[in-house]
Amino acid sequence: MRVLLAEDDLRLASLLEQSLTEAGWEVEVVHDGRAAYGRALPDGLPYDVLLLDWMLPELDGVTVCRRLRGLGVTTPVLMLTARGQIQDRIHGLDSGADDYLAKPFDLDELLARLRALHRRATYDDLDVIAVGDLVVDAGSRRVRRGGTEIALSTREFDILRLLATHAGKVVSRFTILDEVWDGETDLRSNVIDVHVATIRSKIDKPFGTSTITTVRGAGYRLER
Repeated sequence: MRVLLAEDDLRLASLLEQSLTEAGWEVEVVHDGRAAYGRALPDGLPYDVLLLDWMLPELDGVTVCRRLRGLGVTTPVLMLTARGQIQDRIHGLDSGADDYLAKPFDLDELLARLRALHRRATYDDLDVIAVGDLVVDAGSRRVRRGGTEIALSTREFDILRLLATHAGKVVSRFTILDEVWDGETDLRSNVIDVHVATIRSKIDKPFGTSTITTVRGAGYRLER
């Protein structure tokens, strides 16, 4: 996952870069609005989320966001600002920002909001995912294999949807932990393995198929 961080406070920018990197994000840091705008243009590198400070030099974050939206850039934007008034929040959101976080903020909340924005963007692009005869409908949160509907719990569905979104690729246990549990469980726990085993018992065993492969030491892969 790639994030563009635009923050002119060098100390805060360094802290955020370290925290995001430790959380598994690939981070690029710029310190003014003109640089942020240039990096996020449609012909530039793709980012999963833009993290923009409101009070950037040269171009403020709101102007950057508004201009990018005018060019059709749909990358999720989280706006950081010391402005906490309701009218300021409305102005930021109306400029095209997807979320707003007032300073000072809790790092865990920031990371959770970034994960939520990334999930939302990923799943909005893939409302219905078909992998062979397995269909995962994100909008209705329903799963079908052939003509048979399969009942999954909320967590089971979220894990399957994540695997289906990246069908054919290995999804690490860390990614599942980060995306489905928001990091609120321990990788040493077997909770992920238990959930995957239950999913297999529902989507594979009754149909005589083997859809989810365990890649030892790496994670899980939903076979195409």
